[in-house]
Amino acid sequence: MNNVPKLNLFGHVEAAKFSDGINLPSVTSLEKTEKTSFKDVMGDLVQSVNNEIDKPDALLADLMSGKPNVDVHDVMTAMAKAELGVSVVTQVTTKIINAYDRVSQIQI
Repeated sequence: MNNVPKLNLFGHVEAAKFSDGINLPSVTSLEKTEKTSFKDVMGDLVQSVNNEIDKPDALLADLMSGKPNVDVHDVMTAMAKAELGVSVVTQVTTKIINAYDRVSQIQI
């Protein structure tokens, strides 16, 4: 029990003062975030869903070839993840198209 390291979490934050006198911690040093384009974000999303779609096929092929480390449960879980990923991408795409339609209907 004596080997538990002590962490100084408050050494990384400093109090932020608001007009009502409440002091809340704020991060003193923020990591610089990379600016990514909408195209890159959507491309990464599609690529990750594509990878999830390929996993059930590979697991099913391994299962049918008799590899001992693959279980039917793993195949079903991978299929559920792939189905969920396709559903999310479909919904995001629909929302983006709806937003584009609304913006294009704005009269200037």
